[in-house]
Amino acid sequence: MSFASAGSFDPRGPVASEIADLWWLMLALGTAVFALFLYLLIRGLMRSDDKEAETGSRWFLLGGGVVLPAVIVTVVFAFTIAAMRAIPTEASSDPIVIEITGHQWWWEIEYPDLGIRTANEFQIPLGREVELRLTSADVIHSFWLPSLGGKLDLLPDYTNTLILQADEPGDYGGMCAEFCGLQHANMAISARATTPDSFNQWVSGQQAPAVAPSDELTEQGLKVFLSRECADCHSIRGTPASGDEGPDLTHLASRYTLGAGVLDNNTENLADWISSPQDHKPGIDMEDVELTEAELEALVAYLETLE
Repeated sequence: MSFASAGSFDPRGPVASEIADLWWLMLALGTAVFALFLYLLIRGLMRSDDKEAETGSRWFLLGGGVVLPAVIVTVVFAFTIAAMRAIPTEASSDPIVIEITGHQWWWEIEYPDLGIRTANEFQIPLGREVELRLTSADVIHSFWLPSLGGKLDLLPDYTNTLILQADEPGDYGGMCAEFCGLQHANMAISARATTPDSFNQWVSGQQAPAVAPSDELTEQGLKVFLSRECADCHSIRGTPASGDEGPDLTHLASRYTLGAGVLDNNTENLADWISSPQDHKPGIDMEDVELTEAELEALVAYLETLE
């Protein structure tokens, strides 16, 4: 899965743009201060002993060591306050509400007003504010989509709100930005920004229940899913599977990755993930599943119909 931008240095939304502008200002000021420091250091090493040079050095120290830092701190403080005021803390009107819950080590994503529940990947319409309600099911995580906005922690038993908006179409990648355990580095999340029409089509598809098995192989795959521990942890709408410990799999085949970005979602990787998830992401709650070759083939065939 390719992403539309490089991250913080290539903002694609108003919140990210405010943060990027502040960062570039701080970089410019930091560079200027460093250059002045080098100049004063060299001048001090080459100073003469005459009184006039000593007087000039005192003025340089006063200006460079007292006045200039005060001016720079004041400028940075003023621009920081301006950026903070420009970043919304609540949506202006009619936002898309998305509830995101951090787990070790995946993201549960729900659209409460639309009846959609998915994992690790979500979609948003272009040019419309999105209200992300962030919480955690276990430890502290941190949500960060650098191209669209800043970081915000996900806390157990508390909900933080982050307002984002995408101004250009594309796939925007992010990560958990707070160390949360063994697989912290393998906890990716992505948002796809699309036109309103494309977003509405995606919503319609996600709201539908899982398609029923259409042949003997996929029927057998559903039976395998329901008879093993899969159904204890995962849910598939339209089937008896209603587990809530792991990601909802109703539309698994429409996702681009497996395991929160660990593997691309294709037939071979799906079979590997089912049979040996601990090899790919040690420490996760999902245990290796012992299946016969025929059972694995049938289960993968069924899961690949869940678009």
